[in-house]
Amino acid sequence: CNPSLSHLITEKIGAGWVKELSQLTKLREFVGDKSFLQEIFKTKQENKRKLAQYVFNQYGIELNTGSLFDIQVKRIHEYKRQTMNLLHVIILYNRIRSNPNGDFVPRTVFFGGKAAPGYHTAKQTISLICHVADVVNNDPMMKDRLKVVFLSNYRCSLAEVIMPAADLSEQISLAGTEASGTGNMKFMLNGALTIGTLDGANVEMSEECGIENMFIFGMRVADVEKLWRDGYDTRKFLSDLPELQLAFNQIKTGFFNSSEPHKFEGFVDGLISNDRFCVIADFAAYVAEQEKVSELYMDWVQWTEKCLLNIAGSGKFTSDRTIMQYAEEIWKVKSVEVDLAPVQDTKE
Repeated sequence: CNPSLSHLITEKIGAGWVKELSQLTKLREFVGDKSFLQEIFKTKQENKRKLAQYVFNQYGIELNTGSLFDIQVKRIHEYKRQTMNLLHVIILYNRIRSNPNGDFVPRTVFFGGKAAPGYHTAKQTISLICHVADVVNNDPMMKDRLKVVFLSNYRCSLAEVIMPAADLSEQISLAGTEASGTGNMKFMLNGALTIGTLDGANVEMSEECGIENMFIFGMRVADVEKLWRDGYDTRKFLSDLPELQLAFNQIKTGFFNSSEPHKFEGFVDGLISNDRFCVIADFAAYVAEQEKVSELYMDWVQWTEKCLLNIAGSGKFTSDRTIMQYAEEIWKVKSVEVDLAPVQDTKE
């Protein structure tokens, strides 16, 4: 799904990586090659233009392709914490409104995913994302500085456009709740940097590319367990988070949906009274890490170096390696080389 990046890699290390993905580690030796980094950067911009064109064709929204493409596409579920991402968007929106002449790193935030038919909270989350997007995207004060897009009908063919274009991959489930995750690996392979918790496959990814090349935040599993043992009171956290309090108030009072001002009262009250996945407890750490993201994005060389190290570290995450490991450790069988005869053309 990313032929331009594939071609660039093949030019640098040969085509062997296509059959043996672990060969991507060879890319590490080029992390100081500025001309190669520039080619990777150009490839990413090319892919961002393709996604921007898709968004314009589908939704009529014009995007700033120089902005940071911040993407969270996955099943809509409370534990995956799309709400935390959206609350951060609202805070960015309020900061720009309160300081219209301020120097802000431009950002386009993409959401995508489907909700189970009977999952009311997930459906409300999608609805709220769309309401916030409508306000943000039609506020002239935002200009090219902030846009929000909900990508409808998320599917494999759409992922082939999204993943090559991502600058930042949101993998922000509460530590201890994600069984594995595979989208994060695909983003990594396509040169996106990850903001996430030490949960699911993020743990293995950090081991392969180096935790310093990811944006890791939030509680670890032991911290979450201690929080609940000690008695988690969201209001103790909220008292130190005035920007989050304002965001909650805006949602509750209909700032983002004046035609149905009380639509999301229960949504907010439910989160504050029963924050099962610790959105509020992890929120300050998440916002602080996002500020590090913005700061690094302004240095394209350092950002692209980390992108390259992520690509180079993604070779472990292939089904070929998994099957080989099963064969060796579980099935106790050896591989056998097979010479296949060339396929004969049966057409007369």
